[in-house]
Amino acid sequence: MSRTAAPGPPPSAPPPATEPPKRGWPWWLTSLLVLVYLAILFGPALLERGTSAVPYTEFLSKVDQGQVDSVTVDDHGSLSGELRGGAGFTSQVPTALNDASLEPLLRSKNVKITAKTTTTSWVSTLTAFLPFALFLGLMIWIGRRVRRSLADGGGVGGLGGIGGIGRSKAKIIEAQRPTTRFADVAGYEGVKQEVSEVVDFLRDPTRYAAAGAKGPRGVIMIGPPGTGKTLIARAVAGEASVPFLSITGSAFVEMFVGVGASRVRDLFDEARNRAPSIIFIDEIDAVGSRRGPGGFGGHEEREQTLNQLLSEMDGFDQSSGIVVLAATNRPETLDPALLRPGRFDRQVTVPLPNQAERAAILTVHIDGKHLAPDVDLTVVARGTPGFSGADLANLVNEAAINAVRDDRTVLTAADFATARDRVLLGRRDASNALLPEERESVAVHESGHALVAALCEHADPVTKVTILPAGMALGATEQLPEAERRLYREDYLSDLLAVRMGGRAAELVVFGQGSTGAANDLAEATALAVKMVTEFGLSPALGPIGYGTGAHAAPVDPVEAAQRPYSEHTQRTIDQEVARLLAEAEARAVAMLTSRRDALDRLAAQLREQETVDGDAVLAALRETTAAPAR
Repeated sequence: MSRTAAPGPPPSAPPPATEPPKRGWPWWLTSLLVLVYLAILFGPALLERGTSAVPYTEFLSKVDQGQVDSVTVDDHGSLSGELRGGAGFTSQVPTALNDASLEPLLRSKNVKITAKTTTTSWVSTLTAFLPFALFLGLMIWIGRRVRRSLADGGGVGGLGGIGGIGRSKAKIIEAQRPTTRFADVAGYEGVKQEVSEVVDFLRDPTRYAAAGAKGPRGVIMIGPPGTGKTLIARAVAGEASVPFLSITGSAFVEMFVGVGASRVRDLFDEARNRAPSIIFIDEIDAVGSRRGPGGFGGHEEREQTLNQLLSEMDGFDQSSGIVVLAATNRPETLDPALLRPGRFDRQVTVPLPNQAERAAILTVHIDGKHLAPDVDLTVVARGTPGFSGADLANLVNEAAINAVRDDRTVLTAADFATARDRVLLGRRDASNALLPEERESVAVHESGHALVAALCEHADPVTKVTILPAGMALGATEQLPEAERRLYREDYLSDLLAVRMGGRAAELVVFGQGSTGAANDLAEATALAVKMVTEFGLSPALGPIGYGTGAHAAPVDPVEAAQRPYSEHTQRTIDQEVARLLAEAEARAVAMLTSRRDALDRLAAQLREQETVDGDAVLAALRETTAAPAR
């Protein structure tokens, strides 16, 4: 497709003549001063390069042998002179020995003796004073830069290098530049409604003043990583058409005491100069963590920075049109003074997207890409529960990369399935071949998972079973939820435990023994059983008691064991209940697979032959077994 060039703007009048730049300190003069200083510092040593230092005993030996022609002695006992051949030498008289025989010895050997009084020369004085002069000149230069920057209205931050260490590192995006709007943020209608009041306040603050209401002073967005908190903040700036100052919390923290507080002051000064404006602080937990009883070094510097941030948020005029947005995924670590009303008035939760929002996000990320007719974004969204917006962007990119590997420009449903496996399981390595007995064991193991999932009434449907190794997994059974669940009933969790134990149960049915291939399944099943007992109140022996997140069956750290909210007797009961749930789930899975042994063998053989089958093959194996006569 060819494009015609748009006509350019009409030629404008030449710019007016500007004042020639002021001449600064000549570079050649600086170089000359450096060369003079080096010559003064190292010149004497270079001039004396032909002389050699000799010990005092060797000097006496040369005098006794008549090799010394002349000697110069100063009042500190330093000797210098020439030998008969013209070579120079230096030595030192040990004054502590009070050697009075040196002068008679020199006179007896007809050595010319010269006395020298040591005085402070202008060279040594200049050598000692020059570093201080250079330092003083550097301070004068910095002072002139500061005055020039203040005169130009740029503040102290106009300095570079050493003078700009306290300058805010915020990225400033002017009002004309933000192009992100709420329409560019897929989903999150509730979140956009929450922050839209910020836009209204910045656009027309007089509306709030007329009603006697105050606009939001600060809004903090809380959510997992990759959910689009920064994108929403940029959309707020784009909708309000105001300058947007973006900075991360770690940019305030420095090893120098007071630098972080200086950067906070400079940041708010920049915002006041551009008001109305938005300040966005990403990862605010880096600077806003809870203050302790005191500290030194970096801890003290972080607290000073936080104190300055608190005073700035309390100090700026409400009518100035400055709103502070912040984002974090660790709200529990923030200082309570930062979250009180008057600073961050509003907390907005940005959760992981639901199924409908994931489909909308995928629609945004496939813009500009060619999709095959078999691609259903609703199915892709249904198969990616727990994915954030960043994860979905990565999924679409991996699908595009997979299409490029096959020399295609059109993305198919198989590309998205391969990308999902790549994200969840890892890269598939063709060289990671299994031994024949391992291949058979993995086929039986995955067939057990798939058949138990198909037989359990409340389990999610099976969409794919594979024995191709990917990442750390030797095989995988993928289930596709029919709907987005927020609550899980006990019957669903019991079926989930049985599915987790289905692989080990199949090995017990076919081989009569387990293997290490069930290690990950056992870990996941144990974690689920612990939550059912300690958090969900689903244990008859323990009763309706919840110990909260973090309670687990076997704390090994003595400190952690001392802080657990239950006794040793309760811990024993928890262990027994967890073991009971796992044993019942395994027995249930074994019973299911034993009664359908033909389906297990048929599906395992099909996996060994084809390596990957879909959910229809699992259901077909069960239907053929049901229709077959009982043996």
